[in-house]
Amino acid sequence: MAQDGERDAPRGARDDTAGGAGGGGGRRGNPALTSRAAILAVVVCAIALSLAYPVREYIAQRKEIADLQHKENVARKQVDELAQRKQQLGDKSYIEREATRRLHYCRPDVKCYIVLDGGGDGGQQARKGGPATRPPWYETLWRSVETADRPR
Repeated sequence: MAQDGERDAPRGARDDTAGGAGGGGGRRGNPALTSRAAILAVVVCAIALSLAYPVREYIAQRKEIADLQHKENVARKQVDELAQRKQQLGDKSYIEREATRRLHYCRPDVKCYIVLDGGGDGGQQARKGGPATRPPWYETLWRSVETADRPR
């Protein structure tokens, strides 16, 4: 029955009673790292390392999915704009307005006038009337050949 009491007693108490008074006296302390703790640390590290790559891949795939969803939204907007443009180009009145505005076409029953007051193409008229800011490349090349050909 004394053995049963020793089993039920805590580890430190059993060591004290088992050692007796003449056995050296001090209680043995728990080492800082036991073999169980070392095995547990190795298992935890192995689990962490085995999960690191899949987690990284998961995060990369989520980012790729977000990028693709953004590209899809941009493409859908572009498709909507192009569908609207197609519908607009199918409208006969729009085509007539654009032909009149861009190409200066007129319907046979309408009198059209083009006013040439110089207000519309100010940049082109300034270039025609004013001096050229830079001569063409071939003139520059020919002048350099003539300059190199002259005696000094």
